Amino acid sequence: MRAARVYPIALIVWFFAAYALGDSGRLTLLEPPGPQVIIAVLTALLLVNSAMLPGFRSWLASLELRRLVAVHLARFVGIYFLVLYGRGQLPYDFAVKGGWGDILTATGAVALLVVPGLIARPAAVLAWNLFGFLDILFVVATATRLGTADPSSLRALLRLPLSLLPTFLVPLIIATHVWIFARLWKAYVEPDHSLR
Repeated sequence: MRAARVYPIALIVWFFAAYALGDSGRLTLLEPPGPQVIIAVLTALLLVNSAMLPGFRSWLASLELRRLVAVHLARFVGIYFLVLYGRGQLPYDFAVKGGWGDILTATGAVALLVVPGLIARPAAVLAWNLFGFLDILFVVATATRLGTADPSSLRALLRLPLSLLPTFLVPLIIATHVWIFARLWKAYVEPDHSLR
């Protein structure tokens, strides 16, 4: 019962800390690979803690798969990437390619959540999760490449609201993909184990 309260509160505190950091303007001083280091460290913390802390592991196991998938609705942020590309504030390779990948991933999440029985089909969840995982890795790699070549091209990602991507959303997205893969694996090796 305690974990049911502690971890959601920790998530909310993390969100507001990320917001405060973005609001402070300090992130705009970062040069590559600074944002990528933040993503890597926060993602590693999530994954290591989910493996090492029994309470966190139990809380994650108690969450319905629908909740992990619902996190990816935030990837409709890809629409905003396209808007910023249209305004000349983000480069094509990041905004258009990554934006459409995120939009497709978010649309797939909607399908899993609303089409009756689809989320209970491991093949459907695996296909969606694999696509979304490869997309987010592509987005991070593209941002690294473009940011290294021209740090000013991605300055919009270091100001609110997009500063929440490296400091909150991207690590959470990568971690949820890994946790969903783990659930799929468990359902595969334990056929009597429901995907939930």
